[in-house]
Parts: sequence; structure tokens; C-alpha cells
Amino acid sequence: MINLNDALLALTVLSVLFGLGSNRLMSLVKIMACQGVVVSLIPFFRDYHHEINVGALIFLLVMLLIKGVLIPGFMYIAVKKVKIQREIEPIIGYHASLFMGLIFILVSVFIAEKLHLSLPRDKVLLMITATTTLAAGLFLIMSRRKAITQVIGYLMMENGIYLVGTALAHGAHTQFVVEFGVLLDLLVGVMIMGIILHNINSSYDDVDTALLGQLKD
Repeated sequence: MINLNDALLALTVLSVLFGLGSNRLMSLVKIMACQGVVVSLIPFFRDYHHEINVGALIFLLVMLLIKGVLIPGFMYIAVKKVKIQREIEPIIGYHASLFMGLIFILVSVFIAEKLHLSLPRDKVLLMITATTTLAAGLFLIMSRRKAITQVIGYLMMENGIYLVGTALAHGAHTQFVVEFGVLLDLLVGVMIMGIILHNINSSYDDVDTALLGQLKD
């Protein structure tokens, strides 16, 4: 089971690297859907030694529904509405973004070692993955021009926060009540962002947030 948990962590890191290197918005949405599913499974398999009850299974299904279906589904609809296929001329190029992703991994390892956290091996790997995902999400927000890509970066950052909570928590599943509330707020935020994206696209024929600098009093 530990090997399965390590495989899920590896898939999360790979999804981060694929996200940093992809310029197609639809591919990014699919990557985030896969990442949402994997991130939802990590706490479940991490706590395999605890008794698996109905509440844990229900929580897993709800997380899979929100992270793997609803939020990516709303993003898919938003991409279809604005009719933008790819991110063009990002602030930081894709090869440089991939290189930054590798740096994030190394920095995360350094941080995990320097913090001297009394965590078992599996949780140390989880903390490294969480920090990498969190940093990559923040990087996407700052390095991309399209509002949709920035929202995807925000979702990736939220996945990182979710994994940090998983790494530092001591109980089984009950510690995710706060994260569950955050996810519901995030779901509403994505819906509102879809409306904003549609309005920006209608006014400017594009979703480049740099165009908002043209607004005058």
C-alpha cells in the first residue's frame, strides 16, 4: 500500500510538471481533473491502516466529485465559451516553467529537510509533493496572462494546501472538515470566475488580464 501511495505522489508531481509545460487550455483542464482525482485518493490510501468506515468512503466520493468532476467540468465549460485554445506569449516561457518546476522540487526537498519535521517517510514525501504543488500553482498565477490559466494555477495551489493539511494532520479524515468548507467556497468561486471570464471575453474578445490595464476612470 505504501508503494501505491508513493505512486500517487509521483503522479501528482508529474501532473504539476505537465501543467507547467502545457500551453493548451483544454489539456490543462484535463490535467487538473486527473490531479484532483489523485489528490483526493492520497488521504484515503495514506490512512489505510485505520478502519475504513462509511463516512470515509462518503468523504472520498465527495472529494472525487468536487475535485475530479465539478470543478474541472466548470472549467471545461468556461474554456468552450471563450473559445481560446491555448496560452500565447506567457510571461515566462514553457521550457523555463518546466525548469522552475524542477527547482520547486529541489527546494521542497531542502525545506522538508531543514524544517526537521518529526514525520514518517511517507509524510515527508507527501510534504515535498504538497510544497511543490503549492509553489507551482502560485507560479502559474504569476507567469500566465490568460485568466483561465490563472484560475487553474489557483486550483493547483489549493491542491497543494490540501496536501499540506493531509501531511500535518494526525487524525483520519475528520481533519478535512475545514478543507471541505474551503472546497465548497472554491467551487462557488470557479462558477463566478466563469461568469467573469465570459464577460471579459465579450468585452475584449480575449481573456488576457493585461487588457484590464486599459480601464480608465
